[in-house]
Amino acid sequence: MDWTALLRLPSTILLILAAIALLFTLFQLVALRQRLDDRQHLAAAGRSVLLIVGFAITLVLTGMGFALRGYRLLSEESPVVEIDAHILSPQRWTLVLHWPDGATRRVDVAGDAWRVEAVVLKWKLPAMLAGVPPLYRLDRLSGRYDDPNDEMHAPRTVVDFREGGSFDLLDLHKQYPRWVPDVDAQFGSGVFLPLVDQGHYTVSLMRTGALVARPDEATVQRIAQPF
Repeated sequence: MDWTALLRLPSTILLILAAIALLFTLFQLVALRQRLDDRQHLAAAGRSVLLIVGFAITLVLTGMGFALRGYRLLSEESPVVEIDAHILSPQRWTLVLHWPDGATRRVDVAGDAWRVEAVVLKWKLPAMLAGVPPLYRLDRLSGRYDDPNDEMHAPRTVVDFREGGSFDLLDLHKQYPRWVPDVDAQFGSGVFLPLVDQGHYTVSLMRTGALVARPDEATVQRIAQPF
């Protein structure tokens, strides 16, 4: 079985398939018990094999489903997040994040600029030739100071986008490399832009794995204005 084909499926579909596989496994368990009660040893052996196969498929689908949460497929350029900035006080900001699926989140950061980082997974040549695109997961957002001295001594703010306690595809690859065998490289990509009041920014990720950040025209004018 080509496990990279599973990466094309959203995590919800994988978990639904895992539930179906679990029902199949439970059915085989009941059938095995009946065959043992009837002393049909040959039929029981066949049910045992199906039970093991069903259980293994359930584990794989469940692991992949949870590991792929937060990951998205990379097209030529995939939208990652839109950011609206509002100043609270000097070097203190509230950012409103807008995700492609319509979800929003409000966070506070300290600094003169915001920085977004993502984790990117690229595949080996067979998977690439099969058309499996790279995957990415947004990792964190942080505040950044223009002055290195502020960077060393001023308050630092970091927003973790990973789900607490969740199992990650990178963890799955490290612990069970045979389950995700075609990973060629994993690397981080980051980008930052100056913060201005009422600023609006868009962040996207190119197929090469590079993050790209763009302010809108009004934000460009505000950034260019002298203090």
